[in-house]
Amino acid sequence: MSARALRIAQLTNEYPPHVYGGAGVHVEYLSRELARAEGGAHQVQVLSFGEQRHEEGNLRVQGVAPVLHLPARDPRHERLLDALLRDLAMAGAVDAPDVVHCHTWYSHLAGCLARPLTGARLVLTTHSLEPHRPWKVEQLGTAYDATTWIERTAYRNADGVIAVSRAMKDDVQALYGVDPRRVRVIYNGIDPDEYQPRFDPDGLRALGVDPDLPIVLFVGRITRQKGILHLVRAIRHLRPGVQVVLCAGAPDTEEIGREMAALVSEVKRDAPVPVVWISAMLSKDRIIPLYSHAAVFVCPSVYEPFGIINLEAMACETPVVASAVGGIPEIVVPGETGTLVGFEAEGGGSAEPRDPEAFSLALATAVNELMDAPERRAAMGRAGRERVLAQFSWRAIAGQTLEFYRELLEMPGRAEP
Repeated sequence: MSARALRIAQLTNEYPPHVYGGAGVHVEYLSRELARAEGGAHQVQVLSFGEQRHEEGNLRVQGVAPVLHLPARDPRHERLLDALLRDLAMAGAVDAPDVVHCHTWYSHLAGCLARPLTGARLVLTTHSLEPHRPWKVEQLGTAYDATTWIERTAYRNADGVIAVSRAMKDDVQALYGVDPRRVRVIYNGIDPDEYQPRFDPDGLRALGVDPDLPIVLFVGRITRQKGILHLVRAIRHLRPGVQVVLCAGAPDTEEIGREMAALVSEVKRDAPVPVVWISAMLSKDRIIPLYSHAAVFVCPSVYEPFGIINLEAMACETPVVASAVGGIPEIVVPGETGTLVGFEAEGGGSAEPRDPEAFSLALATAVNELMDAPERRAAMGRAGRERVLAQFSWRAIAGQTLEFYRELLEMPGRAEP
C-alpha cells in the first residue's frame, strides 16, 4: 500500500476556541496528530465555522465567517441558513485535497460539493445521526427535516465513513445503507498527558465547590441527548454526605434552559445533598481538577454515539456511572472502570426512557453503591486510566485514520448516486 504524503481537509462546525461538544474535541486532536504523523509528511487544512486563523508548520486552520445574514420567517431556521452559506465558502476554500473529511451535518454539504469540484475522496465521521435526535426539532423547527436530508445525502455520496463505535457502525448501515466495506470503526481518543489527575482545591473553592466533600460530577451541555434532567431528578435519591456539581451550560433552547433552572431550584430546596450548578463552559484547566477531585462521574445520556467525557473522567482516575447506550459500553467496563445503567427506551423514534423516574432512581442507586465502597472506587479509577492509556490515544487513532484514507484512495471512486 502506498505511503505517499496526503493533502487532507478537515471540515467542521467546531474548532477551538469555539468548542461545545465532542465533535470539536475530536477535530482538534485528530488534526493535530494527523499533522504530526509520519514525521509531519501530510498537509492538513482545517476549515471551521468562526474566525480562527492559525498556521503551525503543515497544519493550517482557517475560520469561515458568515458572509451575510439571511432572515428567516422562523428564527429557528437561521442556524441552517447560516451553515449553508458557510458550507459554500468552505467548498471554495479547500486547497486541492486528496481527502475531504467532514464532521457533523453542519459541514456535510461543503463536503458533497468539494468532492466533485476537487476529485477528493469524501469521508464522514459519525459523531451523531439526526434521525436518532428527534428532540432537535425544539431547536431547529422544520429545519430539522433539512438537516436530516443533508445528512442522508452526504452518507449516500461518501466514499468512506468512520464510525466512532461499533454501535454507530450498525446505525449508519441500518439508516443509510452504507456499504460495510466503506465503514471503519475508529474510536474517539484522549490526550492522557493533558487529562491526568491534577488537584486544585483553591480552584474548586473559587467555583463554589467544597474540595473536602465527595463530589458527584456531571459535565456536558444542557440538551435532551445528555440526559441532564434525569440526573437532576436523581439527586433527591442520593444519600447525604456528597455534593453534586453540575457543569452544565449552552442549553439547546431557551425552553430547556428554563426547565433546567426550575428543576435545579426545586432540587436545591428539597434534596438531601448540596447542589452546585456551574453554568459557564469551563476551560480544560478548570475541568480537569474537577474530574480529578470527583468521587464519581455521571454520564446519564439517552443517546451517545461515543462519549469522550467518559474518557476524560477515566483518564483522571475517576470511576464512571453511565447509561448503557450507544458507544458507552465500548468505553466503560462494568465492574472494572464503572457502572452501566440501562433503561427501556420510549420507542417511536425517541431515545428517552419509557420510565424516567425508574431511570433516575437507577442512576442514584448506582452512585450510592459506589459511594459506599471507597476502595472499589479507587480500583476502578486506576483501571480506567490504564484502559485509556492502552486503548484510546489520539496518536494511534490518527494512524488508523491515515490507513483508512489510503485504502479509500486505492479503491475505485464511487459513482454519483
